[in-house]
Amino acid sequence: MITTERTILRPWRDEDLDAFAAMLADPEVQADAGGPVDRDAAAAKMARYRAAHDRLGYTRWVVTDHAGAFLGYVGIMPIDTWHPRSPNVEIGWRLTRGSWGFGIATEAARASLIDGFTRCGLDEVLSYTAPDNHRSQAVMRKLGLQREETLDFTSTHEGQSWSGLVWVARPGGFRP
Repeated sequence: MITTERTILRPWRDEDLDAFAAMLADPEVQADAGGPVDRDAAAAKMARYRAAHDRLGYTRWVVTDHAGAFLGYVGIMPIDTWHPRSPNVEIGWRLTRGSWGFGIATEAARASLIDGFTRCGLDEVLSYTAPDNHRSQAVMRKLGLQREETLDFTSTHEGQSWSGLVWVARPGGFRP
C-alpha cells in the first residue's frame, strides 16, 4: 500500500469490481480506450492487475481517497507482448470522471513511479497516450517525463489501429 497526501494506492479486492466496472462503462472515461466495456471485461482486467501484483509486486493500483472512496487506478504494468514497445513497463491511469481536474492522477502516478524505481528496482518506465488525449499528456508533463518522439508508434491489434505518443521516466529524471 502507498499513501499520498490525498490518496491511497492499494492492491485490488473483490469488492472493487462494482466501482471499477461502473468506471469502465462510462463512455467519457473510456473515450481514449476504444469505448465502454462490460462487467466481464472489467473483471478480466481486474484479474490481470491482481495477477501482475502477485507475480511482480507492482500493478495498476486501486486509487482511493483516505475515506476509502474509489477514484480509479494508477500504476505500472508490463507492456503486452503484441505491443510495439514490448518488452517494457508502462505507467498508466484511469480515474472516475468525478476525480478529473484535481491533480489526483499526477499525485498517484508520482507515488507509483517512486515505488517502481525504489522498491521494485525499475530503471525505466514508459508512458504513452493517443495524440488527442491532452489530459494524459498534461499529467506526463507535470510529472516531468521526457518526451521520446523516436518511440512513437502506430499499431494494429485485434483489428483496431492506434497511434501513441511516448514519454519516458527514469530514476532522478522526473519530478518526485
